[in-house]
Amino acid sequence: MACASVKVAVRVRPFNSREIGKDSKCIIQMSGNTTTIINPKQPKENKSFNFDYSYWSHTSPEDVNFACQRQVYKDIGEEMLLHAFEGYNVCIFAYGQTGAGKSYTMMGKQEKDQEGIIPLLCEDLFTKFNNNNDNSMSYSVEVSYMEIYCERVRDLLNPKNKGNLRVREHPLMGPYVEDLSKLAVTSYNDIQDLMDSGNKARTVAATNMNETSSRSHAVFNIIFTQKRHDSDSENTSEKVSKISLVDLAGSERADSTGAKGTRLKEGANINKSLTTLGKVISALAEIDSAPNKNKKKKKVESFIPYRDSVLTWLLRENLGGNSRTAMVAALSPADINYDETLSTLRYADRAKQIRCNAVINEDPNNRLVRELKEEVARLKDLLYAQGLGDIIEMTHAMTGMSPSPSLSALSSRAGSISSLHDRIMFSPGSEEAIERLKETEKIIAELNETWEEKLRRTEGIRMEREALLAEMGVAMREDGGTVGVFSPKKTPHLVNLNEDPLMSECLLYYIKDGITKVGREDASSRQDIVLSGHFIQDEHCIFTSSTNASGEGTVVLEPCEGTETYVNGKRVTEPTILRSGNRIIMGKSHVFRFNDPEQARQERERTPCADTPVEPVDWAFAQRELLDKQGIDMKQEMEQRLQELEDQYRKEREEASNLLEQQRLDYESKLEALQRQVNSRYYPETTEEEEEPEEEVPWTKRETELALWAFRKWRFYQFTSLRDLLWGNAIFLKEANAISVELKKKVQFQFVLLTDTLYSPLPSDLLPPSIAKDREKRLFPRTIVAVEVQDQKNGATHYWTLDKLRQRLDLMREMYDRAAEVPSTTVEDCDHMMSGGDPFYDRFPWFRLVGRAFVYLSNLLYPVPLVHRVAIVSEKGEVKGFLRVAVQAISADEEAPDYGSGVRQSGTAKISFEDQQFEKFQTETCTAGTNTSQEELRIVEGEGQNSEISADEVNNNTCAASPDVPNSPLKGFLECPLDVAQEKSFQHLKIGSNFTFRVTVLQASSISAEYADIFCQFNFIHRHDEAFSTEPLKNTGRGPPLGFYHVQNITVEVTKSFVEYIKGQPIVFEVFGHFQKQPFPPLCKDLISSLRPTRRQFPRVMPLSKPVPATKLSTLTRSTAGPCHCKYDLMAFFEICELEANGDYIPAVVDHRGGMPCHGTFLLHQGIQRRITVTIAQETGNDIEWKEVKELVIGRIRNTPEADETIIDPNILSLNILSSSYIRPSYDDRVSLGIDHRTFYRFEAAWDSSMHNSLLLNRVTPYGEKIYITLSAYLEMENCTQPTVITKDFCMVFYSRDAKLPASRSIRNLFSTGAFRPSESNRVTGVYELSLCHLADIGSPGMQRRRRRVLDTSVAYVRGEENLAGWRPRSDSLILDHQWELEKLSLLQEVEKTRHYLLLREKLEASLLLGQDSFCGKDLMDSPKASSPLISPVVSLGLDSPNERQRELAAKCVRLLMHTFNRQYSQVSSSLSESKLSEMSASFLRDGSSSPLSTLTPSSTCPSLVDSHYGNPDLRGAEANSGASSPDLDPFSPIERKHRSCAFIPNIQEIRVSPIVSKKGYLHFLEPHTSGWVKRYIVVRRPYVYLYRSERDCVERAVINLSSAQVEYSEDKQTMLRAPNTFSVCTEHRSILLQAGNDKEMHDWLYAFNPLLAGTIRSKLSRRKSGQMRM
Repeated sequence: MACASVKVAVRVRPFNSREIGKDSKCIIQMSGNTTTIINPKQPKENKSFNFDYSYWSHTSPEDVNFACQRQVYKDIGEEMLLHAFEGYNVCIFAYGQTGAGKSYTMMGKQEKDQEGIIPLLCEDLFTKFNNNNDNSMSYSVEVSYMEIYCERVRDLLNPKNKGNLRVREHPLMGPYVEDLSKLAVTSYNDIQDLMDSGNKARTVAATNMNETSSRSHAVFNIIFTQKRHDSDSENTSEKVSKISLVDLAGSERADSTGAKGTRLKEGANINKSLTTLGKVISALAEIDSAPNKNKKKKKVESFIPYRDSVLTWLLRENLGGNSRTAMVAALSPADINYDETLSTLRYADRAKQIRCNAVINEDPNNRLVRELKEEVARLKDLLYAQGLGDIIEMTHAMTGMSPSPSLSALSSRAGSISSLHDRIMFSPGSEEAIERLKETEKIIAELNETWEEKLRRTEGIRMEREALLAEMGVAMREDGGTVGVFSPKKTPHLVNLNEDPLMSECLLYYIKDGITKVGREDASSRQDIVLSGHFIQDEHCIFTSSTNASGEGTVVLEPCEGTETYVNGKRVTEPTILRSGNRIIMGKSHVFRFNDPEQARQERERTPCADTPVEPVDWAFAQRELLDKQGIDMKQEMEQRLQELEDQYRKEREEASNLLEQQRLDYESKLEALQRQVNSRYYPETTEEEEEPEEEVPWTKRETELALWAFRKWRFYQFTSLRDLLWGNAIFLKEANAISVELKKKVQFQFVLLTDTLYSPLPSDLLPPSIAKDREKRLFPRTIVAVEVQDQKNGATHYWTLDKLRQRLDLMREMYDRAAEVPSTTVEDCDHMMSGGDPFYDRFPWFRLVGRAFVYLSNLLYPVPLVHRVAIVSEKGEVKGFLRVAVQAISADEEAPDYGSGVRQSGTAKISFEDQQFEKFQTETCTAGTNTSQEELRIVEGEGQNSEISADEVNNNTCAASPDVPNSPLKGFLECPLDVAQEKSFQHLKIGSNFTFRVTVLQASSISAEYADIFCQFNFIHRHDEAFSTEPLKNTGRGPPLGFYHVQNITVEVTKSFVEYIKGQPIVFEVFGHFQKQPFPPLCKDLISSLRPTRRQFPRVMPLSKPVPATKLSTLTRSTAGPCHCKYDLMAFFEICELEANGDYIPAVVDHRGGMPCHGTFLLHQGIQRRITVTIAQETGNDIEWKEVKELVIGRIRNTPEADETIIDPNILSLNILSSSYIRPSYDDRVSLGIDHRTFYRFEAAWDSSMHNSLLLNRVTPYGEKIYITLSAYLEMENCTQPTVITKDFCMVFYSRDAKLPASRSIRNLFSTGAFRPSESNRVTGVYELSLCHLADIGSPGMQRRRRRVLDTSVAYVRGEENLAGWRPRSDSLILDHQWELEKLSLLQEVEKTRHYLLLREKLEASLLLGQDSFCGKDLMDSPKASSPLISPVVSLGLDSPNERQRELAAKCVRLLMHTFNRQYSQVSSSLSESKLSEMSASFLRDGSSSPLSTLTPSSTCPSLVDSHYGNPDLRGAEANSGASSPDLDPFSPIERKHRSCAFIPNIQEIRVSPIVSKKGYLHFLEPHTSGWVKRYIVVRRPYVYLYRSERDCVERAVINLSSAQVEYSEDKQTMLRAPNTFSVCTEHRSILLQAGNDKEMHDWLYAFNPLLAGTIRSKLSRRKSGQMRM
């Protein structure tokens, strides 16, 4: 007996992909046989272990310390094989966590030098057999292969043993597996084949830690028998060795492997068996290491838990028993698996202490047979003693063994089976004795089996396996080594056809000679071919194969009665002879192709069979053939089924919609009831007695129409509802962005407003069903809140509805939760596996819309050809390029000219214009291109005062046919020619005749290179389904324009709707292109960047801060503001004065080198007393009067421009107000603007910066750093209910107390000349807008809607919000920005329409001069209204005889819309010289329609100057005289101001300075009361004009607001004043006369002040010059 300990080896593998993805670090170190593990959390705590072998396989084979597969086998496998030849039992098993490399070490791979211990040991075993030269030695080998899966044993080699095998324990043999196959092998190839078949049957599955994780324990046993024949004694001795090679399943953790369901159950069983194995190892180690080993051995040994697991039960002999055992512990080197690796090392260390008592197994059969016979005799005696000897004979008969004669004699005298059963039941211990008897006799029979019988039994099992595979349709090659589908060369057979091409021809069924039956498995008789499924009968059909005298084989198919069998698509009921290639369908789902190799070979020699199709015979062909032969129209059935599903879906959707609508109405009624309760509690309604009865106002028909139009407009007003949607859904937007950032999706979400306009029609998928139904009835375009999805990964932009955002957000949350469980490296791989794809991305089309353009067809009325150059405008209002299109009328038989090979010439298309269809289109889209659903149009930088078009008319220019909306002023532009020459010009447009015109798409230019392939399609605005398209062209962004040259002739039957269409409706041109994210390769960027203009770098603008909270004022509830009463522009001057040595406070130096107005850096000294002086300058008026400075506070001390306003500032300091009063304007503050009506209010406060207790203010500022503070002044005003606040951010730098600071510096000072006092620049200015609003009527429905409390979810926290880097969802500002975009789209549409009419007029003028036409020439050329496309709105109302009331109402509307409230002509003309302008003013007042007035105000944008405002000349003169003195009210005079009884709500907003300079230079101002001119420096930063005393002046002295001013130019006024190159600017309070140096400079200044007016003047001058040239 040899006593030896267990050999233990450890092996570390390389990193796998999961560990590489997590940037794992190696924690295993090996030196010799010592293995050290490093704790990643505490690197100093290392643990070392000594083993028999330590294999370093972490690196590549090039490493000198790398341990390959051959080295592991050489150290362990060869030693164990040598022990097996000596006669010992041998066991090698691998232990470790899942994915550690156990299966690789034991089994390896099939590649060269990758084999594991098991294949190398088997190969070496037979190599030693072949190298044996001793003739007296003979060897035999038997193998068995089993797996332990979920504590159940399964045979991997015998296909019949599908169930679970029982584990039994014999008192002599120990634990064994009952009915486990032991197959005899004669060569290594036999073992290899059995291993391959067994490995394929093993249970493996994919986990997060291992893609091919072994889910079961595999035990490969080799019974190795050596026989030696002694020729002298003629005795034969045997040695039997059992080699057990075990591949254990890996230990695992559920959280690491992501195990769920079945995987979790498997893991639990695996861990159970491995835990038991660890307990056995520990118990055996304690036995061997116990001090009193001999005394307590039996007591301790009884507690070894072998039976707790099947694995340990079967390996009992190998663990501490009769075996030589080796253990290989597989390790993971990653720090993330530290705990598992340490546990494996501890188990291996304990296993070293186990000692095994191995013995040489000499002649085990002889000894075992003798012991077994003795036990049989003892058991028989026991049965005879109990009187049950006759049962022995019955037992032998049941087991099939021949009993002895004595047993037969006893059996003949035995009673019946029932009596035996009764006797057995009443005999104690008889059942157990019989069971043991059967077991022992079975073992004896197995041991007595000869080697030849074992080989025959192995061959029988192989034949059974092949037969079983053949029944399943899987064949084997003749060599028996390869399993697959191999077509036989002679035997007829069937091959399957499947819908999946990869599954077709994978099953093969032989048709044997004679009869081959086809049916179900549960048939009464055995079926040769077993099928399952619906419509397969128990006995389905019979194949009969026979051979005639000539040797030709014939196969006949005979279907059974009532079965469905089809041959070539036809159902057969009688025996049918099959031909090779026939398609056979059994039941509904089993499709086969019949192949007869011999018949096919003979037919190839002859002619092809007629039934054999030319196309490939696959499953789809067989199904089509079946449907064709059965007369089934599959398409019709699918359409019918689809229609039924659609009807069902529509019905269910309507029911759901009705239910949802009912619930919505119920909730709304409940909310309204609650709202009424709240309003009645907080806002009690006035009693009916207090309400005054409203008087009925008699309205005219026109006034009723206007009122109805206004009611419809404000009915569809959406500001509050849009704001509610933005506030309510902001939290979903934030969460989507946070998840996108954490998952690194490169997708950003933001709110966007979309309006249904001509340039941006809303797609149907963005409109909810309720809105889509209301779309036709809506008179104004609908604006919806959508989500703009910026896909930065693919360079795409999508728009989602809010409902779609919520749906996708649910999927994003699921993906986020899954990403938290799954390792980061596999998240992207799993994204595509989820249902519906990745929720962050949408499919984007290859071609994207570049923009739209509109071409009007008015020239077809005359007809004259026109070539248009129209702008391609995107949905955002950006001009993306230009398109040249020619439109001309042609005759019906005129052929298109030959343009050459590069021109696409399409045929003539016929379009029908039905009156009803067009009228419906007009009612649906009469306001498609407007933005009247938003707030009233703003006057953007003076653009609105150069025309007499009201905002309503601008917004509704496409609705000329609507009776509720005033007609478009542009429509009347050519009314005169149409009315005079209607008979002549409409001869080609007779109702009912055919009219043909040609549209030619010429070129496209200025399209960005990011759109590669460009093509254009166009259609009529109400015929989206009939579009004409050009061919795509390559676009590089450089070179000549893209030439389409696409010619399309269109023939139309003239109807009334067609004539109305070409009068005012355009053709829509849509330009598409393939968007490419990077249009140029990276290497070409440097070359192209030099060709492109560089983007302007503007100075950084300091953000506008919110007011600093007051410390002394009590928190007052702010009243709700109502309509705005008036607005004033304020200019504030801020100074910080420091105490000098002489005791005076001198303004500190300000550095203006930033270059931006209203900015500067105060250069202060450390530790000096300071005062802050604020001077406010505003226009003098009765509505504004400063009463008192309530408080001046300073806070938010920081060293960055941005301030975190959400944090409560503890360093807020309230300053002591020293003085506050009105002052006389000093010379430094004066700028001559006519009579200076500005009022100056100054207040001063003491500032001790040390009271803030801030290090930033107490120390010297380091180099490169700046200090920022925020100042807020709370001022009380007369006639106001609450104080208002002025806020300004200061930038400062602190120097030491004795530092000498330079004078004020600026860029303007460096490059300019002339004397200038630096002390005048030691201040910082600020521009503000003061709004005085009335108190809101709390009882109005509109105020109740604005007052309702809507939860603003944008401030709610969501997970991951801190990763958004300052991103915030858009809110109210988005509505205002969208309002400007809509106005821009409306203006672009007006420009295109105006450009068309101007081009048409120029063409008609040219035709008139050539004598081709003579209609309305005088009216067209001489009409003063026709000289401009913009006509008075009073004329465009279309009334025959407007009365005085209507004129007054129209003038009032115009005045209100143009923001000219209560403007007096005396104020407008007050800045003109009294000596030169008094007579002119009087003449203007007497005759409002005289020529000087029309020339002075060519655009008629001053409603206070027209006679619609004043009733008679006397009243006008009186008002002019009385109003002249009101602006001269002296605020310092003792006369008290007239206090108003009404109360206002003040609000002051700081104006952000525009970084864009439109123009700068010198202009001359007319001095008031003199004839002299003063030169001033002007900088135009729209919408403000900043005035300086000179070019070196760094401080703004005054501002002019262009958005509320009018720019006027008149040549007659220049002649009267004898001042050339002059123009005037009329503000709300005065008129300013300006003079430029020359004519060109004057036009440049006009363009900077008002581009529209400058364009109008240039157009008028060019027309005048062209007229003079023609004359």
